[in-house]
Amino acid sequence: MYTLLKQNKNFRFYVIGGGISRLGDVLSGLAFLFLAHDLTGSGIHTTGMAIAETLPYLFFGLVGGVIADWLPRKKLLICLEAIRFPLILSVVLLDTSGSLSYPYLLAVSFLIQTVGCFFNPAHRAILPLIASKDELTAANSLQDSITRGITVLSPLITVFLIQTFGVVHFFTIDAVTYLISILCLFHVYIQETKKDNRKSARQLFSAILAFFVWAKKHVTIRQLFFFTFMTVFFNTWVWEVGLLLGLAELTSNEQSIYSLLQGMFGGVVIVTNLILPYFLKKMSLRTYLLGAAIWGSGITYYGILYDVKHFYVGCAIVGIGLPLAGLARVFLLQSLVPEEKLGRAFSFNAVLLYLANTISLALFGILSSYIPIRFLMIGSGASILVTSITFLLIKTAGCSKVRRGRPVNFLK
Repeated sequence: MYTLLKQNKNFRFYVIGGGISRLGDVLSGLAFLFLAHDLTGSGIHTTGMAIAETLPYLFFGLVGGVIADWLPRKKLLICLEAIRFPLILSVVLLDTSGSLSYPYLLAVSFLIQTVGCFFNPAHRAILPLIASKDELTAANSLQDSITRGITVLSPLITVFLIQTFGVVHFFTIDAVTYLISILCLFHVYIQETKKDNRKSARQLFSAILAFFVWAKKHVTIRQLFFFTFMTVFFNTWVWEVGLLLGLAELTSNEQSIYSLLQGMFGGVVIVTNLILPYFLKKMSLRTYLLGAAIWGSGITYYGILYDVKHFYVGCAIVGIGLPLAGLARVFLLQSLVPEEKLGRAFSFNAVLLYLANTISLALFGILSSYIPIRFLMIGSGASILVTSITFLLIKTAGCSKVRRGRPVNFLK
């Protein structure tokens, strides 16, 4: 893993630029919520800001994948970062002059996330072009470790900035990260297939349909998307909301403990990401199912025992299963999807994630008014666990039958 970072100049600039850009995204995401609350003092308006950050992926996620497949990805990424720079900087200038309004802040948030719909699939699709297939597991692990590390460190940076420069300068730092990302992208050399840029809107929808047709015929990809939606649907509410509400039932210090749990979870994920490449060079759908089973067992564990100390243990188990499943999903997409369809694959995966998140939050939010949180945790974790183990056994049994029915070639 470290040899890859040291010897592969393209990957080094790719992961450094992406990590710094991710830090800016985390800070600006928090700043949009903080400023929305400061400007309006309204929980509804603050929630509206959060929705403005998710809706673009449902509206434009698939379109972003098509564009990422049609256009030269490196040039596209540089142009998109250049678009985000003045948008973010305008918020700082208006706030400094006292002219910033909630509608403008809402519009900028929506536009920034819309640009992300095009940036993220293109950025993901570049990785297989700068790392060999044998290096993909290590490359994905290192990239995810840096992303998780930034997420763990961001609360400390947030507190420092609030106490020194103020919330609005989260955006100033974000603008600087876009410039650094552009400089790093200029140093990344990739060789892409020549693409025809003369496309129409009709062809755009045809391209989306063509990917659906291809994915429907590809059994592994189809199953991967199904399991992705299922695990994220059962995980989102119990992890993001249920855990906090459960802690509120058990202790009066729920916010601090919740933050500690998230930090510990991030640390376990980083360690897992750093260890996995030494044991797994290639991954399969069974790897994903194994990760999902561990993931589900963690949720089931802290749901059944339902005590603060067991929440730590359960979150640590989730911190092992979630990155194993996540890395397997990314590896399968990078390995099985043709290069010219890779942007659409990652964008469709993102749309599935946001759709599962939205439905999970809405449905379980309603159910929590009638069903105890503990039972929702147990039901969600058990659903992930049982489904994953069932399909894992089916696939293992299927592979065993194929091996028994196939003559052995001792000379191979």
